[in-house]
Amino acid sequence: GIRTPRWRRRRDPLQRLIDVSTRNGWLLRDGKVLAAAEIAVSTRARVRGARGRDGLAGVLVLAPCRQVHSFGVRFALDVALCAGDGTVLRIATLEPRRLSAPSFRARFAVEAPAGAFQRWGLETGQVLEVRG
Repeated sequence: GIRTPRWRRRRDPLQRLIDVSTRNGWLLRDGKVLAAAEIAVSTRARVRGARGRDGLAGVLVLAPCRQVHSFGVRFALDVALCAGDGTVLRIATLEPRRLSAPSFRARFAVEAPAGAFQRWGLETGQVLEVRG
């Protein structure tokens, strides 16, 4: 799974200068790169998500995640809820201030700017892979 490094000390003031809450990677389907991925590996990064941003350069991967909201998000999102093996279980487009339906089998979510999944031809049942 995607986990936070355990070497951080909580009270070390220098740790605020080092951002290990996200890491970069790639979103792939059938071995082909779809987009650059920002992987949220800490609870703080998952809670922040796309809030307060003007857009996403690639995709945002949230793990673990079973439901997504767009409260505080300034733009529409395409959301794919995926099983642990990467199978896309549900796809939705969320306008700002909306809540997706939960998927209890989902283990991670992929958020992208609205229209990206249509451009990529992404459908339910396809398998996504996150490397990075």
